[in-house]
Amino acid sequence: MDEPAVVRALSALVDGDVDLARREVAGGGSLLERALAEHLGGDGHGSVYDRPAAFEAFIRGGGNVPLYAAVGAVLADLYDSHRPASLLDVGCGDGTALLGALQAARHRPAHLDVLEPSPALLATALEQLHRWQQDGVPQTEVDSWPVTVQSLVSDLDTDPGAGRTWDLVQSTFALHAVDHDQRTAVLRDLRPSVGLLAVVEFDVPDVAVGSLDHLRFLARTYERGLAEYTDDRDLVAQGFLMPVLTGQLRPGAVRATFEQPATAWVRQLRETGWTDVTVRPVHDYWSSPAFLLTARGAAGSS
Repeated sequence: MDEPAVVRALSALVDGDVDLARREVAGGGSLLERALAEHLGGDGHGSVYDRPAAFEAFIRGGGNVPLYAAVGAVLADLYDSHRPASLLDVGCGDGTALLGALQAARHRPAHLDVLEPSPALLATALEQLHRWQQDGVPQTEVDSWPVTVQSLVSDLDTDPGAGRTWDLVQSTFALHAVDHDQRTAVLRDLRPSVGLLAVVEFDVPDVAVGSLDHLRFLARTYERGLAEYTDDRDLVAQGFLMPVLTGQLRPGAVRATFEQPATAWVRQLRETGWTDVTVRPVHDYWSSPAFLLTARGAAGSS
């Protein structure tokens, strides 16, 4: 049976044949076909950090509204049950998940570190944190890290005498942006400095990247995701979703995601020395179900 045009276009991208991909979606009628055609009408490259406004529109609309409400609730539960004095948010983005958790929790950490390599997103997160601090809540000391997590762990490794540790390190939909080998190194090197790790990610299907099953999954889910946006659809599509989609398929493109199933996350954490690794569901999202993974590090107890 012939595959839909958009699947054929994605297959052409895997083969590096952008001209064929353009022809497959030219004049297409579906949301994804039209979005992909517009994206490929340029050079078809780009990074999700090129247009931070697109990312902010994406997470503040569609299915992300109930998703981030659910994420904020489960993280707030962690704050209240483990009562961390120090908290590091790896890849905080514009602070949406972090602020939702802080506002929902009864417990406030005494010290908060926020790490985000995008200057624009970090500035927005810090602005939100400043407003939160002005609302009469107990003061939390905030430090910002405008670097990648790889840079952070490199600094920890080269300056072991600094003694920096965190009761809780959290990362929401950010560690999947680090490729598998680098992520393994990050998790291994971060473990001595962490009491408890909390990772929120998507439980994607266990299929090979670029395989026909993978392309069918992408075509189905991205069409569903685009349908959740109206006024901001073009901004979200061209500034975020299309770079994410094509980046994981097209040779030489800027890849923004290295997602893996929850079972692979568990295996990666255990192989890098983390203990008491547990997974719980968070929200049934349009792409894949979101889950919360927690694991014990080596920095005392939390």
